Amino acid sequence: MNDSLYIGATGLRAQQLNVDTISNNLANVNTPGFKKSRLSFDDAMYREVLRANGAPGDAANLQRVGGGVTVGGVNRVFAGGELKKTDDPYDIAVSGAGFFELTRADGSTAYARTAHLKVNDEGLLASADGSLLAALVRVPEDARGLRIGRDGVISATFGDDTPPQEIGTLELVQFANTAALQPVGDGLYTADDGAGTVSRALPGQDGSGVMVQGYQEASNVSLVDEMVGLMVAQRAYEVSAKVVQASDDMLAITNNLRR
Repeated sequence: MNDSLYIGATGLRAQQLNVDTISNNLANVNTPGFKKSRLSFDDAMYREVLRANGAPGDAANLQRVGGGVTVGGVNRVFAGGELKKTDDPYDIAVSGAGFFELTRADGSTAYARTAHLKVNDEGLLASADGSLLAALVRVPEDARGLRIGRDGVISATFGDDTPPQEIGTLELVQFANTAALQPVGDGLYTADDGAGTVSRALPGQDGSGVMVQGYQEASNVSLVDEMVGLMVAQRAYEVSAKVVQASDDMLAITNNLRR
């Protein structure tokens, strides 16, 4: 059987997944906090073929022949996105390195770069999907204004002439291998052992970024880069399809030799 049929098929499968990944990036170009993905490719397992006129069993007469392409992985790119001003005091974002920690409804821990906060029924600060800030910041009912400093200190005012009073502090979390974080939707990520060592610090300390109130981090997707990547993937898919077509034509010629 002509191996080029199968090799061409691996190219078609890989480029289809590449187009799917680019499509997801483009679909989320306006999603706050979205981080684009990139596909990595690896050459498939090689097999050994005996050279012409080579003696069987002699390793020197063997040559390695490629078997196509495989997808090495889908990697998340955590480059920072543009900070966009919203003037909403309940919008927060991280400028620089780090994530703030949230506790989801099922008790699991998640991490985010930007969020729109709200006060839930229990008076605790939570993200739009109901995930609580891990710091468990409670906002009193008589609080009139919420302030989140660049150093992560959360304060509120309780009267016209009273100074703001501290009600909590946010820490930022960093990982040894940020690329291993897994997206779970709503701008949240979870970490497993692949993320490596976890370090916590106050914003602005130990290399961490700072908290910015009244801003949201935009997607880090570049339309120009994605469109160029889409064209390249389309051409690569087209070439692989031509390989499959040429292989089929060669098989048809072979089948018609005795006619």
